Amino acid sequence: MNTEEKQKNSSNNLNSPLMDKDSIRVSVLSEALPYIQRFANKRIVVKYGGSAMVNKKLQNAVLRDISLLSSVGVQIVVIHGGGPEINQWLKKLGIKPVFLDGLRITDTETMDVVEMVLAGRVNKQIVSGINTHGSLAIGLCGIDGGLIEARTLGDGTHGLVGEVAKVNTKLLIPLLEKGYVPVISSIANSHDGRSHNINADTVAGELAAALGAEKLILLTDTPGILRNENDPSSLIEKIRLSEARELIEQGIVKEGMRPKVECCIRSLAQGVNAAHIIDGRTPHALLLEVFTDAGIGTMVMGRG
Repeated sequence: MNTEEKQKNSSNNLNSPLMDKDSIRVSVLSEALPYIQRFANKRIVVKYGGSAMVNKKLQNAVLRDISLLSSVGVQIVVIHGGGPEINQWLKKLGIKPVFLDGLRITDTETMDVVEMVLAGRVNKQIVSGINTHGSLAIGLCGIDGGLIEARTLGDGTHGLVGEVAKVNTKLLIPLLEKGYVPVISSIANSHDGRSHNINADTVAGELAAALGAEKLILLTDTPGILRNENDPSSLIEKIRLSEARELIEQGIVKEGMRPKVECCIRSLAQGVNAAHIIDGRTPHALLLEVFTDAGIGTMVMGRG
């Protein structure tokens, strides 16, 4: 068999060393077709945070993936945090960041900085990045169009830290149907008009539920839910609602992972099809989750 015949026969074998890069690219695109068809015009809510926001290479990969998903017809909504940049600006302004039980104590002065950083600087950087890759993103916060109504968390010990009281999707649905990518910072007004800072995971979960999303995807700095937090090989790839609740009760899911899992549980209980906690440090983690059978990280699914 000559070289030309070998190359021809290798065209159906992705593992062949004779297959050139263009052929591999076309084959991969072809294999993605069922997933593209499945998620066309479906809604996916992505919480964007962690290393994927601060590492320039990862940041570019995430924003490119978001643009790609939008370009193939996925109605995608992005919710973002920005804690590290908030801390940087507080320090520049001589305001000491203070935390209690893992939450930022947010007085009026701190809230001004949070609003400036999240709704202004960080939000517009993400919008610009998505636009650069050819999609049309639009920056919003929970205040815009009465998208989210906040209520003060607990007894107010944490100041202007809020939780989601109501979600109004009237603004988002026309934008999604016209192909825009809403990028939302987790700031919202309470009924008396005071701005509140809300955990971005919480906002993502409540928005996913209100929009009837097919998927909620949380980008994190962990492989997913681990049975042993010190052993990455103990990753739980799939788990049902009842099992997720048990892991919380057993103390296996705790600290920073607990609010993420609780967010997944709440969104699924309100009708979201599946929730995913994935490692945003993995390049193109979003595409691996949406366009492959195996996925990446932990999928929390179904009722039970």
